[in-house]
Amino acid sequence: MTSEPCTVDTPLKKLVGEKTAKALASHLDLHTAGDLVYHFPRRYDERGEHTDIRSLDVGEQVTVLAQVQRTAVRPMRQRRGNLLEVTVGDGSGGTLTLTFFGNQAWRERELRPGRWGLFAGKVTEFRGKRQLNGPEYVLLGEGGDGEAAASEEIEEFAGALIPVYPAAAAVPTWVIARCVRVVLDTFTPPEDPLPATLRASRKLAGIDVALREIHRPSSKEALYRARRRLKWDEAFAVQLTLVQRKHRAAAWPARPRPAKPGGLLDAFDARLPYELTPGQRDVGVEIAADLATAHPMHRLLQGEVGSGKTVVALRAMLQVVDAGGQAALLAPTEVLAAQHHRGILDLLGPLGRAGELGAADDATRVELVTGSLGAAARRRALAEVASGAAGIVLGTHALLYEGVDFADLGLVVVDEQHRFGVEQRDALRAKADQPPHVLVMTATPIPRTVAMTVYGDLETSTLSQLPQGRSPIASHVVPAAEKPAFLDRAWRRLREEVAAGHQAYVVCPRIGEGPASEEEPPPVDDNGRRPPMAVTEVAPLLAEGPLHGLRIGVLHGRLPADEKDVVMRSFAAGDVDVLVATTVVEVGVNVPNATVMIVLDADRFGVSQLHQLRGRVGRGSAPGLCLLVTEALEGASARERLDAVASTTDGFKLAELDLEQRREGDVLGATQSGRRSHLRLLSLLRDADLIRDARAEAIALVEEDPELARHPALAASVAALVDEERAEYLEKG
Repeated sequence: MTSEPCTVDTPLKKLVGEKTAKALASHLDLHTAGDLVYHFPRRYDERGEHTDIRSLDVGEQVTVLAQVQRTAVRPMRQRRGNLLEVTVGDGSGGTLTLTFFGNQAWRERELRPGRWGLFAGKVTEFRGKRQLNGPEYVLLGEGGDGEAAASEEIEEFAGALIPVYPAAAAVPTWVIARCVRVVLDTFTPPEDPLPATLRASRKLAGIDVALREIHRPSSKEALYRARRRLKWDEAFAVQLTLVQRKHRAAAWPARPRPAKPGGLLDAFDARLPYELTPGQRDVGVEIAADLATAHPMHRLLQGEVGSGKTVVALRAMLQVVDAGGQAALLAPTEVLAAQHHRGILDLLGPLGRAGELGAADDATRVELVTGSLGAAARRRALAEVASGAAGIVLGTHALLYEGVDFADLGLVVVDEQHRFGVEQRDALRAKADQPPHVLVMTATPIPRTVAMTVYGDLETSTLSQLPQGRSPIASHVVPAAEKPAFLDRAWRRLREEVAAGHQAYVVCPRIGEGPASEEEPPPVDDNGRRPPMAVTEVAPLLAEGPLHGLRIGVLHGRLPADEKDVVMRSFAAGDVDVLVATTVVEVGVNVPNATVMIVLDADRFGVSQLHQLRGRVGRGSAPGLCLLVTEALEGASARERLDAVASTTDGFKLAELDLEQRREGDVLGATQSGRRSHLRLLSLLRDADLIRDARAEAIALVEEDPELARHPALAASVAALVDEERAEYLEKG
């Protein structure tokens, strides 16, 4: 231990001792004084107030502030010794049982009724009661046995506001608080990265005051000011990163691809069997203007499932082909790439069959390039791409492999951007002599602040209208545990739809036996719940049981590509009544005759995923029905989430709900890289105004100092908060 001044780079072992430093490093990835000082409290408990015990979820690692109500000692049944049960309460009727095994009479004396304490452990349930087994704890207040042992910890909680840190079983919150005090006693803060003029105009606290007050707040007002300042650092760093990227991209040269009167695009518009929606026309004008400039387009096209994004993208591709270039569309799966291929060929008709009998005079070719192509077919397709004969090229990431060369790549369309890494997008860009224009499409509605924060380097276009002929989708929750008869009715309802000449999907969270894949969760979670329903197990049960006699197909990511294609073609042709599948059907699969979807273990899916899935039905003239089957009980957060999905088809409302229920770090990349994110305080929902202000300041600063050369401390802070890996995540979303 040392009392010398420490900086953000000082190793923790010099400050808190080797043993504690090792625990902080291995359990919380905290290695330096800076890591610890930026490990902010998750919340603040107020002395004399309570934690809402009734809101705790089983399986959650928690720290609660509660008061001892009573203790009881009883002999253990299975082995010698006594069991101490301590009931603690939160003052509002919620109670939690603490259990300690073995003869621990000293604990009974220490945990006297009336004492307040912080209790940390994993919530379990036994005979309907919430409990913590052998929790760590620290008692607050004056006097009593065991007070000496806890006195050092109590010093951390001298104020009215008690910080509760993100902790681990081996490193409880009071140990972190003690370490923070030790570090702050000798901490020399870094140079304040925010320009003084910005701090003054936005009335922001200095960095030293903010870092001290967030850990040891002197008042609620001081804590508010500290949090506001540190949120500004996070928002400003992200916005500077994105504004700089946008600024650099705008300076790149690109070949203009202006519209050509009387070309393929005009011929395509003339043969469309329906009118474009006003939204499709407006977005088309924006994209056409972008393509005609000498700088690369970077545009995000978002629109509800079925809003007609593919037609908008195809019109952009045809404009590029008219201008002598090629367009590539990247799809996340071979199923979707093949579907796009069929769909685009159908839309283009003779305009997409150059070299074939009956082709239009100015037709182009549409090629599909996937990893499962046979050798001869692959050679032919690659030759068409390399010669430029194929104006439109569709595929998965197989397009990025060595050996796929374009004659003149002018436009890259990325479908379902969240499934692609920035590396793949850059690899495709590198196939052009100059950066191509880029159009990113997503059917996942994005709240305004997320678009500003995650896609901040892209211009955004939104398709909000659905084309004519789309049918409404009704959604209902089927509570299988409480009302098994409802599940029986769901299967009968599916049979009724098939009897009326329609088709159905049954979606499961898991494939089944074999190694886990990206499209399924692990078989059992930490709390011992049964494995999620699996396609390979459910399909035979349905065939023998409630769906006996119907034609059932199976589709999942582990099937060989040609088998997947056969199944999808059979389903699209009406030769399969029911498709039992994983989320492989989540995006782009278009079978207008499918009218009903039953999602099993629906609580195992995210809000946006469920919204995407149900968009697979109601794509024709008959109304769609989506049934969300769950064993989650009424009142549980998982059930409330499903009720919300069933209550609205407004994707933007659901996207906000999804955002509320996810940790902000997940949105900004903490879990994506497997490393800690420094973006801890910013809430994309609650801090929308702050993010907007930070973006305005970032734009102004980058315009006058693009590389932040005159602000070295700020540049270093941005690099630390949004490292390269995080910056890539922000770009790919």
